Amino acid sequence: MRSQETPASVDQHQDAAKEDQVDIVPELEAAKTAIGDRDVKIMGLEAELSSLKDQYLRKLADYENFRKRMFREKDDAVQYANTQLLTDLVGVVDNFDRAVQSSESSRDFQSLHDGVDMIRKSLLGLLETKYGLARFDSLGAVFDPNLHEAVMTEQGECDEPVVAEEFVRGYKLRDRVLRSAKVKVRMPSQAAAATETEETTRDSNA
Repeated sequence: MRSQETPASVDQHQDAAKEDQVDIVPELEAAKTAIGDRDVKIMGLEAELSSLKDQYLRKLADYENFRKRMFREKDDAVQYANTQLLTDLVGVVDNFDRAVQSSESSRDFQSLHDGVDMIRKSLLGLLETKYGLARFDSLGAVFDPNLHEAVMTEQGECDEPVVAEEFVRGYKLRDRVLRSAKVKVRMPSQAAAATETEETTRDSNA
């Protein structure tokens, strides 16, 4: 036979169930609070992520604009690097135009010659003082392959190779050779070279 619960035992079960419910309520409240805190934290992180993404995109756009501007400025610098030089040279061309116009009316060769020579000196002075360009003399100088380009040679009475004739003047840009001078070089004659060799051998054996 099944045992029948007495009213007292039923009351005890109900009281135990109520006690269990009382114990669960704080846990549920704590879980709800934790979920709420988590949701707030997630929302905060999402907002921060969105802000950082926005900042990154702005920085990326700024960098791209900066890069494009740098390329554009570099291209302009290359294309217009000689602006000042060309401005000065335009003035020289104006002087040549005046000289030509004057010679057409006067037909005076001496005046034309003097005018062109004056323009030449003015141009050389401008290039030297303002831009550091200078010509160097080679005639009679000891041959230097760093300064001279030998296009012809000849035998002659000399102790070492020297420049006998200058065909094209050489130029320096400050301390750097811009264009080598094209020259004829006088080389020591074979007899002189043989004598020098004998003297060197005699000195080494002494």
